[in-house]
Formats: sequence, structure tokens, C-alpha cells
Amino acid sequence: MTLTHTSAGSAARRPRGAARQSRAGMAFVAAYVILLIAFGVLPTAYAVYFAFTDAGGTFTGISNFLTTGHDFRFMGAVSHIAVYLVFWLASLVVFVVGLALLLHRLASGTAGKALRFLYYIPGALAGAASVLVWLFMLDPTVSPVSSLLSALGFHTFGEVIAPGNLPVLFTIIAFWTGAGGWIVVMYGALNNIPTDVMEAARIDGANAWQTAWRVQIPMLRKWIVYMVILAFAGGAQLFVEPQLLSLASVGVAGRDYSLNQLTYDFAFQMNNINGAAAVSVELLVVSVSAAAVFVARSGFFDAE
Repeated sequence: MTLTHTSAGSAARRPRGAARQSRAGMAFVAAYVILLIAFGVLPTAYAVYFAFTDAGGTFTGISNFLTTGHDFRFMGAVSHIAVYLVFWLASLVVFVVGLALLLHRLASGTAGKALRFLYYIPGALAGAASVLVWLFMLDPTVSPVSSLLSALGFHTFGEVIAPGNLPVLFTIIAFWTGAGGWIVVMYGALNNIPTDVMEAARIDGANAWQTAWRVQIPMLRKWIVYMVILAFAGGAQLFVEPQLLSLASVGVAGRDYSLNQLTYDFAFQMNNINGAAAVSVELLVVSVSAAAVFVARSGFFDAE
């Protein structure tokens, strides 16, 4: 009889405990959904509304998209962002994965601890502060690496920030500020690779390079895709770096280098909020489409 009552009591407690956990989970999700709607869905819907209307709220179809697309600065900004994204994404995939593999291999030693600390330092600076640091670093007259800049043939700030150098400079700045966090993410993913898999590779005679290429990198595939999706979306919205560089260089780097700068000009220099919204919606469509392609081609949501 005692066993029967105990079993019945346990059975009664389990549903109540499960219900409490379910309510707690729904509360956490609800908070996120509310913030997502307030700061994500509603602003996006508002931008879409502006993109298809004029200043008086009259529906204009794709008129705003045609107006901004025919602007003489539009295709230049598109090409700038396209070139920058190639440099940015390539540097992330190659160097982040490579440095994470190096960190994972050296994790148990002093060098590994020092590297983990160094990776966090750039992330302590906000985006604008980091750009200001790099403006100082890139000026040969005050830079602590002026001898290196001179050896590369750069003697003035204007030579360093020549238009042809900007994709590389923006990539270096972005990598400095953002790569550390991704290296830590990749390092954590490497730690989750089962030890028996790594042990099997060693027993089969695989060296460090073969283990990385044939075992670790394939098992990082979904994390790499996730990084590329977010980096693509962030890189397409490049703004702070060219905007500050434009101000510091007194126009050597133009105010319309990126699409986000062009959007800023439409909204606040030309008082064309609807045109700015149209460019923003185009960026959204491109980013979502690129993410969909990456997810579909990589099998991101496929079960392992």
C-alpha cells in the first residue's frame, strides 16, 4: 500500500513540475518574442510601408526603388560592399578557423591561455572607438608602426586610405573588432567534438593537418555557415568605418562608400525618407536571401 501511494504521489508531482517548467520556458520565450516584435518586426514593417509610399502616404509601387537604383552613387556603393564582403568573409573563414584550431591545439599550455586573453582585448572596444584607434594607427605621422607603413610605400594618411585600399582597411578593422568573439565560438565548438573521434583519427595515423582538414573542419561546418550568415548581414550594413573615415579624411573617403551611408544621405541630407527605406528593404531582402541560400546548400538544419 505504501508503495502504491508513493508511486501515485510521484506521478502527481511530475506533471505539476513539468507544467512549471513549461510555464517558465514560455515566459522566457514570450519576453524574447515581445522584444523581437517591438524592435525587429514592427520597425521592419514600418520601413516596408515607407518604401512603397511617398511622403504623403500614397502607394507608389516600386517608384522609390527605381529612384534610388538610378542614383549615380548606388551602383558604386553596391560594388564597394560586394568587394568588401569578399575580403571580409574570406578572412573570417580562413583566419578564424585557423586561429581557433591553433588555440585548441595550444589550449593546455601557457601560449594557449595568452592567446585566449589576447582574443578578448579588441572586443572590449566599441565599433566607433576601434575605428578611431585605427585612424591613429594608419596615420604615418603619428602611428607607432610608421616604419612599417613607410616600408610599404605609404608616407601620408591620404596614401594609406586611397580608395583602392579601403576594402582591405575595412576588413582589417572589422576583423580586429569582431573576429575574437568568433574564434571563441569556434574554440567552444572544437571542444564539443567527441574525444573518441579525435582518438580514432590519431590511431589511424592522421597528423595535425589531416585531423584538422578531414575531421575538425567538417564537424565545424554548421558553425562556419552560421558565422558567414551573420557576418554577411553585418558586412552588408557597413557604416561606422567609412563614415568616420570620411570625416577624418575630409572627403578622401566619400560619404557614399557604402549602401548604409547612401541611406543616411537619402534620409538626412536629401530628406527622402522613402528612398532611404527602399534601400534598407533591398539590404534586408539580399541578406535574407543570402542566408536562405547558405542554409539550404549547407544542410544547416539537417540532423547529424
